[in-house]
Amino acid sequence: MTERTWQKSLKWLLGFWLAGVTAAALLWAPAAAGFQGHSFRIVFFHVPQAWVAVLAFCVNLVASLRYLRGRKPLDDVRATTAARLGLLFAVLATITGSIFAKIEWGMFWNWDPRETSIVILLLIYAAYFALRQAVADEERRAALAAAYAIFAFVTMPFLIFVVPRVYASLHPNLVEAARGAVRFKMDPAMRMVLLGALAGFSGLFAWLYTLEVRVARVMAARRAKEEA
Repeated sequence: MTERTWQKSLKWLLGFWLAGVTAAALLWAPAAAGFQGHSFRIVFFHVPQAWVAVLAFCVNLVASLRYLRGRKPLDDVRATTAARLGLLFAVLATITGSIFAKIEWGMFWNWDPRETSIVILLLIYAAYFALRQAVADEERRAALAAAYAIFAFVTMPFLIFVVPRVYASLHPNLVEAARGAVRFKMDPAMRMVLLGALAGFSGLFAWLYTLEVRVARVMAARRAKEEA
């Protein structure tokens, strides 16, 4: 199977999978107690979006470290692509979270610890791209961006996992640690839909990431050929 055929097959598989997850989230998942109306259904999209943002920033870190070690332009492309997708999914998570806040708490924005921390994270990774725009030399830009990515990633676990749990939050907690194990606090059917959504959004990230990296690689090869 060629790479192009694999990409096409993955696209169709993801399309069917995400369509099924969306239908299950809106029509099949049972109602959750303690939520206004059907606001809980946003969880099936909000949580996977936040998860993919974290996953993308992890990929950004790995690619940045690889660039600093080998100084390969393709690793810089991988790092930039991952950061861009991470920022996109973080924005989507912020939007869906704001919709949930409006339904549950009456306001789109409440300066809840989780809302505040994700805004700080968005600013940190927006600065990553501002830094890239400010440096003209390609090698210096890539090296500075890779170094900054390490700093950005170090702040991410504190902003996503630590800070929201240190302060009182309106945000519902869907997981809990019990006897050394982590478990979901939800109906088994809801858990099934959420896990399906997590898998689907992870696959969507992988497809977008590989597609953008492949396009960048083709464009770089074309420029090199024209310069030669």
